[in-house]
Parts: sequence; structure tokens; C-alpha cells
Amino acid sequence: MSAVKEGHGQWSSRMGFVLAAVGSAVGLGNIWKFPYMVGQSGGAAFVAVYLVCIALIGLPIIVAEWMIGRRGQKNPINSMADLARENGRGKGWALVGVSGTLAGFLILSFYSVIGGWALSYLLDALSGSFGGMDSDAAGAAFNGMLGNPGSLTLWHTAFMVLTAGVVALGVSGGLERASKILMPALGVLLALMVGYGAASDGFGRALEYLFAPDFSKLTGEVVLAALGHAFFTLSLGMGVMIAYGSYLGQKVNLLRAARTVAIMDTVIALGAGLAIFPIVFANGLDPAAGPGLIFVTLPLVFGKITGGVILGTMFFLLLTFAALTSAISLLEPSVELLQERTPLGRVGATVLAGVVIWALGIAALLSFNVWSDVLIFGNNIFDLLDKLTSKFLLPLTALGAVVFVGWCLNRDSVREELDLGGGGFALWNLVVRFVAPIGVIVVFVSSL
Repeated sequence: MSAVKEGHGQWSSRMGFVLAAVGSAVGLGNIWKFPYMVGQSGGAAFVAVYLVCIALIGLPIIVAEWMIGRRGQKNPINSMADLARENGRGKGWALVGVSGTLAGFLILSFYSVIGGWALSYLLDALSGSFGGMDSDAAGAAFNGMLGNPGSLTLWHTAFMVLTAGVVALGVSGGLERASKILMPALGVLLALMVGYGAASDGFGRALEYLFAPDFSKLTGEVVLAALGHAFFTLSLGMGVMIAYGSYLGQKVNLLRAARTVAIMDTVIALGAGLAIFPIVFANGLDPAAGPGLIFVTLPLVFGKITGGVILGTMFFLLLTFAALTSAISLLEPSVELLQERTPLGRVGATVLAGVVIWALGIAALLSFNVWSDVLIFGNNIFDLLDKLTSKFLLPLTALGAVVFVGWCLNRDSVREELDLGGGGFALWNLVVRFVAPIGVIVVFVSSL
């Protein structure tokens, strides 16, 4: 394995690394997307398929990406290039690192815009702005926010400053310390909200909805949705896990760490369901309301119920924390690349990457208002960035990483990294060489 680069950051502890990886995995997808996908895809049957997909596709890919980072000890592009050369493979494998770093860079530009929405709604909840809202007013408030470029820019900027501020402090001082504060805080907030839900009339229905599978609702579409979300929820294909792996020492068992991350990520996603659905059912709302559930439907409820100001504030603080833990991980691959490829130090690299991503985010947020008529291949800028990353860059990067580890990396190196015996190693080879790549190809083809 390559020696650790002088000055190259390292996680100070296994727990710090695991919390940072969980923080990366736990984002808006868990708090926002997972509950409404469960709602739209038939409840518990979707959850059951999703868990199988996490085990067979998510885990092997996250381990593969960490392994590339740990053996390379550099940014995703250089790690891939070095490992390809060491294993007698062509220079083209570096493109896996390029596409991953680019994906994280592009995703953060529009993710920061949504993080800004969460900050904006946090202030609204805190000030009691949801009080007395009807459904028309709730919809008008959200559309009014989207139609105001000045407000969107302010909140997008605030969110990017928070993100860059954490990343500039370094691996252990920034990423790790933030994760050690934000993840337990997120867990406490979620537990309080689940506790509130447990005391409501809708909790029984929420439990049934999430945990009593009706397999008659399983369709090919539901299976594909579960497969796709299992793939995206663990921050795969974004360069993040390769970068995080590059700060990792040899003492951490990759398989055990991956299992912990997957379990915690899933528990938080299910917890979000147990926090949101009791409110939805107790107030006669539609659990399959889609993305509008968070920013239109729930504020309506927070404005009506007793303690709505406190509950609404807790919820949007939870959403903001989840967005921030993912955002800092999305910025990291670009910062690591600039640190290693330019004379810039940590702070300079963070500022440069942050400003360029912020500027691209301005173009994304203008697509909701001033530039709404600017279409590229029939998509506005926000949707184009979303589709380019989710449909192309993420699956192709993850596929490249898992194929490289499964077919190109020296078998003895892999066995040493995983610390697996004969039967376990044979099972690993089966999953990483065939099952996971086929799963990613299915996600890729179906999304097209």
C-alpha cells in the first residue's frame, strides 16, 4: 500500500470515521426522500426489498470505494491512477476518480440550494410563521420562496458558508468533530420526534405502514425504486467514500464498518418514517404526497397542532443537520484534489472549491425563477444537474469502483484488506464480481 502522504489527514478514531461516513450517508434522502418513497411504493414491502438491496449492492460498493481510498491514500483521481498502475492496468481507470469527484462537485451545487430551503424553513418554524396556514397558503409560501432569487441566494450562500467552514478545519478538526456533534444531535432530535409520534393517534398506522409488508404491492417498478434508493442512500459514486477511505488507517475492519454505516443509515431513515407518518396519518394527509410532503404538507400541520412551533423547529433543525453532514462530505473530494494537485493549503482549497460550487448553485436556483425558460435538453439547470449526476455519473463511478476491486485489484491485497477466510472470501468475490455490478447496471439502464 502507498505510504501515507505527509500532511495527509487521518481520522483520529474508528468511531469518528464511522460517524462521518454515517453523516455522509444520512442526508435529505433519509429524512425527505425515503419516507415519501415508502409512501409511493407500498410501505413495508418496499422497505424489505430495500434492505436486501443494501446488503447485496450497497455494502460491497461502499467497501470497494473505501478500499481504493485506503490503498491509494490520495484523492479519488490519484488513488485510482496509482492503483491501476501498480496492478498493471491502463491509465483510463483514473476516469473513475474523475467522474466521482465531478459528481460530488455538481451534486453539492444544487444540494446546497435545498439545504438553503431547510434553513429558511427552520427560521419560519422558529418564528411561528406556519400558524394559521391553510393548504393554499402553504403551497403559496413554498412557491413564493422558489420565485424569489434574492432569498434563495441568501439561504444558499449561508448553507455553503456553513459547509465550507467545517471542511476548512480539516479531517479530524472539521469533518470528524462536526460529525461527532451533529450525528448525536440528529439522533436526539429524531428520537424526540418519534416520541411525539408514538403519543399520537397515527402511530399504530405508521408502524403497520412501515413494518407490515403487503407483498402483493411489489411490482417491478417498486423493486427498481428500492434498488435505486439503496444505491444512492450510502453516498456511493460521489468520490466521497474514496476520499474518506484515504484518511483511514489499517486498523479499521472495512466490512464491519460498512455494516455499521448501513444499519445506522437505515435506522435513521426508518426513524424519519416513524417521526413523519404518525403526523401524516393523525391529520388525514396523504403519505404518498411526494417531495411536497416536507415543504408544503408538514408546515400546514405544524401551524395547527399544539406545540407546533417546537415540533416544526425540531423537524427543520433535523433536516438542516442531515443536509449539512452530507454537504461537508460532498465538498471533501474536490478540496482533497486541490490540496494535492495545487500549492493551495486546506483553507485556500476549500474557499476555491466552495466559491465555484456556490456560483454553479446560483445558476441552479435561478432555474426556478429568472432563468425558468432556459432549458438544456428539455431540462432547467437544476434538473439537468440532478439527472446528469443521478442517472449517469453516480452509477458509472460506482460500477467502475466495484469492477476495479472485483476484477483488477490484486487478490492477495483484497484478502488482506478484508481479513476474510476461504468461504467468506469466495462469497465476497461472488457478490463484488457479479451481484453488485449487475445491480448497478440494472439501476443505470432502468433510470435511462
